[in-house]
Amino acid sequence: MQKILDAILADELDALASLPVPDSYRGVTVRKSEQDMFAGLSSSEKDPRRSLHVDEVPTPELGPGEALVAVMASAINYNTVWTSIFEPLSTFGFLERYGRTSELNARHDLPYHVVGSDLAGVVLRTGPGVNAWKPGDEVVAHCLNVELEHPDGHSDTMLDPEQRIWGFETNFGGLAELALVKANQLMPKPKHLSWEEAASPGLVNSTAYRQLVSRNGADMKQGDVVLIWGASGGLGSYATQFALNGGATPVCVVSSPEKAEICRRMGAELVIDRAAEGYKFWKDEHEQDQREWKRFGARIRELTGGEDPDIVFEHPGRETFGASVYVAKRGGTIVTCASTSGFNHSYDNRYLWMHLKRIVGSHFANYREAWEANRLIAKGAIHPTLSKVYALEETGQAAHDVHRNAHQGKVGVLCLSPEEGLGVRDHELRATHLDGINRFRGV
Repeated sequence: MQKILDAILADELDALASLPVPDSYRGVTVRKSEQDMFAGLSSSEKDPRRSLHVDEVPTPELGPGEALVAVMASAINYNTVWTSIFEPLSTFGFLERYGRTSELNARHDLPYHVVGSDLAGVVLRTGPGVNAWKPGDEVVAHCLNVELEHPDGHSDTMLDPEQRIWGFETNFGGLAELALVKANQLMPKPKHLSWEEAASPGLVNSTAYRQLVSRNGADMKQGDVVLIWGASGGLGSYATQFALNGGATPVCVVSSPEKAEICRRMGAELVIDRAAEGYKFWKDEHEQDQREWKRFGARIRELTGGEDPDIVFEHPGRETFGASVYVAKRGGTIVTCASTSGFNHSYDNRYLWMHLKRIVGSHFANYREAWEANRLIAKGAIHPTLSKVYALEETGQAAHDVHRNAHQGKVGVLCLSPEEGLGVRDHELRATHLDGINRFRGV
């Protein structure tokens, strides 16, 4: 592994094809033997630092249409947090089902799960049938793993019944020194970004693009008022940028003055600090407070000059969904994913059906959408929201911070890269956008 890293750091990428691939590598894992370790505990009591390990694991066999990537950096997403606390269920069930689909996919059904759904790195090897990529290519990977053997996936690959999220529903993820991906997950690494900056947008940037911009999501247009929950967070920070970039008006909902300031630094003018204004949408565990919905809607109209949101960008889920349905304008769209505060949503259907609103479910992105989202990063139109970077050995702490919401934007992890700031190719473009690239750092 050291020879591979030395070649990358020395910019001798053509030499990678002739270097041997190691028989094993270090990866962040959860262990099947520990999947019941948090039994009886509430979600908040479950600690990723106990369940995430850095283990030496065997290098997987490379199959047709696949690529083996030397991972320079990765990032933390909520799916890694869910994996680490075995909620809403253990991911080993995903691996077992995937393993039953073919003899080759049986590789994934192991007593350990190498996690992680983001990466930036360098291609080491490609399997039979791969023509678009070669050893030495600097890449990022999106997280859609799809077989494409079913007709439903050929209009929109997210509709394929064998669609999975790499590193969550498959093994050999990106929080590791090596990762196994399908070649159609690969995209060019943005040349003006460091490894850790390039690794951080992948999952959330693509998810926000489909959810808000794509015709498969809310199909945002110029002039739309877009209510964005968690607007300074990993997902919402990209939605805020897409809204501003696309001629819409974001109404950013945050939970602290510091997060409000981040939104203003991105260029948003309409910000609601829900904690400071004391919104409590639930009276208790079972009953929501519609008076708070109305107060919240009135606050939005106060900011927008009387307009209700054309689009509500929803991802908290249970805690906010009733309010989201209520405040959307007549004929408006509530587009939803993730449900980080709970999967069981409750809302008053009268405000949906009588006011002709739509709820649109959105899940990650297809290859085209992910490619377009990455292209905007590469052009400097959208910027990474990286706030803090951890070493691979500190992944448990990084996931713990995300689980506790003690972070802003995205949290990165160095894998093979020995330090931050490496991998930049286009220094001129970087200098033009340095303020935007560093907007979340140290916050």
